[in-house]
Order: sequence, then C-alpha cells, then structure tokens
Amino acid sequence: MSFPASFTWGAASSAYQIEGAWNQDGRGPSIWDTYCHAIPTEGGPAHTPAKPNVFQGHTGDVACDHYNRYKEDVGIMKSIGLKAYRFSIAWTRVMPEGAGSINAKGLDFYDRLVNELLSAGITPYATLFHWDYPEALFRKGGWLNRDSVKWFADYTQAVADRLGDRVKNWMTLNEPQVFLQFGHADAHNAPGLRLPTRELLLACHHALMSHGAGVQVLRARGKGPQSIGYAPVCVTRYPATDSAADQQAAIEAMGSITERNLWNNTWYADAIVRGHYPEDGLKIFGADAPKPQPGDMDLISQKIDFIGVNIYEGTPVRRGESGKPEVVERHHTHPTTAFRWPVEAKSLHWGPRYTYERYKLPVYITENGMSGIDWVSMDGKVHDPQRIDFTRRYLLELRNAIRAGSDIRGYFHWSILDNFEWSQGYKERFGLIHVDYATQKRTPKDSAYWYQKVIASNGAHLDANPLE
Repeated sequence: MSFPASFTWGAASSAYQIEGAWNQDGRGPSIWDTYCHAIPTEGGPAHTPAKPNVFQGHTGDVACDHYNRYKEDVGIMKSIGLKAYRFSIAWTRVMPEGAGSINAKGLDFYDRLVNELLSAGITPYATLFHWDYPEALFRKGGWLNRDSVKWFADYTQAVADRLGDRVKNWMTLNEPQVFLQFGHADAHNAPGLRLPTRELLLACHHALMSHGAGVQVLRARGKGPQSIGYAPVCVTRYPATDSAADQQAAIEAMGSITERNLWNNTWYADAIVRGHYPEDGLKIFGADAPKPQPGDMDLISQKIDFIGVNIYEGTPVRRGESGKPEVVERHHTHPTTAFRWPVEAKSLHWGPRYTYERYKLPVYITENGMSGIDWVSMDGKVHDPQRIDFTRRYLLELRNAIRAGSDIRGYFHWSILDNFEWSQGYKERFGLIHVDYATQKRTPKDSAYWYQKVIASNGAHLDANPLE
C-alpha cells in the first residue's frame, strides 16, 4: 500500500550543522561559534585534562561546506528524487548582530539556494531558528530579554521580504525543548547555561512569543498562501502491549507533565494551539511559572497550519496498578543506534497519532533518522543496511498511523548529509549522503538509493525485500 497521493517525501538539515563558512560574506557569530571556540578549562580532579565543550574540540567552522557547495548538494537531492528539502536559515548570516543592519550577501545565499531547489523541482521548507542564536543578542540577555520577541520578528521580516514570494512552507522554531533545556538548563549545548527553573520558563515564554510574532510577520509579508508551523520534539510514549488500557496510557503520558523540566509536549503545543499553558504544568511549576502580560498568550497562539514533530525514539508504557501510566523498562540488550538511542519504530505511529488526535492539525515528520557507523567501503560505496532497516520499520509504523486516521502530510529524513552533531561534533553520522570531511567528497549511501525507490513508489517499496 502506498501513502496518500499528496504525501511529501523529503530530507532535512540545519544551517550550523552543514553550511560552514562561519565568517564568510559578513556572517556574524552565533552562540554555537562561541561555544565551539571556547578555550577548554580545567574542571575535574587534579591532572584531569582540559575538556572542550564539543567532542574533540570540533567546530562548525567548515562542516560540510554547504555554503560553497550547495549546487552540488541540490544536484544530489535531485538525483535521489527528493520532493522537498527542509533547511534552516542562519540568523547571523541575515543580521550579523542579530538586529539592525541586514547583510545582503547572507540573504543572497538563501536566494540562490531556494532558486536552485525550485529549478530542481524540490519544494523548500524553511526553518527560521535552528539553535544558532546571535551572540550579540545573547550578550543582551538572549531569550531572557523580552526584546527577543521584536528581534525575532525583525529578522523574520527580512527573510520573508526576500524569500516569501517563493518559499511557502515555514517553521518558526526547531525543538524548543532541546535548545532551552539542553542549552539553558543542563549546559549540554550552547550557550552552556544552568538557569534556575523560573528563568528557564521565562526564556521559554519569550521564545514562544517569538514564534507567534514570526507567524504574524510571515502572514503579513508572505506573497500568496503560506503554510506555517513549528517543529518541536515529540516526547513519545507508546503502548507496551496492544491492550486498550496500555494504548490509552500512552496517550495520557504524552499529554501530561509530571516533572519540573521542559521535556514534555504540552507546555509548548497547548500554549500555541489552545492559547494557555496546561494546568498540570502550572501546578508542577507553581510560583516559577511565567506570569503572562496581557496579550502574551494571544500572540503565542497565532493560528498555525501544521505541527512538525521530530521523533527518533520512544518509551514503552503501560497502565500501572495505580491506574496511572508507568514506564516499562527495556531489556538491557534492546537494539540501539550508534548514538546509543533505542530503536523504537512504534514511536513513529503513536507520536504523530497523539499529536493529530489532540490538536486536530495536519502533522509532518520534520526529523527522523539514525546515527550509524558508516564508512566508504573498498568498492567505493557506503553500505548502511541498518539505516535501511531502521527507516523501513519506522515508515511502516507511520503508515499504520495514517491508516488509523491521522492526517500526516509528509516525512523528512534526518539528515540529507552527514554533519556536525552539536556537542558530539562529527562523531555521529546521520546522513543519507556520506561526507568525507577531509576532502568534502559526497558519497550517497545505500540508504539514499533505497529511499529513492521509496519516494518513486510513494511508499509502496516498503513492502518489498529491502535487500533487493
């Protein structure tokens, strides 16, 4: 069985992870430049070596050099039949200081990229913010500063005015759970902060307001119909058994906030779609919850057209004896990817299904994929059967979610290219295309050619033997 006729098949990337050219053509520094370039400091017992912020001191200075090789990369996308490409725009390429003057050369790059994609028959899906916050604005308080809402709106206007005649599909923020929780609370990512809960939630509130302001600008400045959403992590739970009780427990778990952190679904999506923060979250956060000013929630809850969900894994749950959902521990030999993330194909059924059933908005899978131990073999090819098996399992579950009635519009594989995996540097390879970082040679992996067949058959190839 194939997917709906209008289903969108694509792949994704982000600016800092692939573009390189970190100081080329007027681009300003982002918090990720600062984080990667930071001089290691002693932080452990005596004689402990200094540890950089990023694995082995890697940086995104060059990455995949996509800024200078975008034509080659779009040509590869065309050759494997991609129908759509999700990319992000580097805020500091457009506005080097994050606000104020606009860098024409930065916008020129995205202008060329969009034109190249359209010429190749590939629909652009643009993300406005994928973690690379301007360093100059961070020094003014970043997301803690309420002015961040205007800064983001002005940046969005510069982009929309230049690209809005051709780009019709937009995402405002990518994974607020990650750039806020990991970057501003856990210090795992840039900018490496450990904010108290009250300040973390304030930063989140301003980020969500910025989302709403971005939606307003895109509606006002875009030419013709616009499809606008955002791309959070879907913190996925799936039923440990097929029983109705466990299925309902999984849905309840995904719609609940039970811990005092940002690793949940509803704090963001309820605010954006329903116009208020969820009651269980307000209860848990208590006095640390933000105190919205008049108009804040109206701004946050601007009408959106879809929800993107980034899903890599999930957690099995069941209906516990207490009546509440409870986590079922995996066996210690459960399959994992090279990143040691569990392989949980059912997450691509239950995550988007929950999202659609709760919010009644079309859903896109805006990221899904796996890190593999991939290299160029002696025959000159990159054999990655695990990625083929992984993606097939997940897409079959996604098809089941569509069969169950969920309105799921498209799938973007993460990632089109091997790239800079944030604090893990170049250790993890997620790409359909292998990148030799020493030479920048691109080699499509076996999974790219397999995905080409999936796209050409609109998903029917999933029923074929994946080794054929």
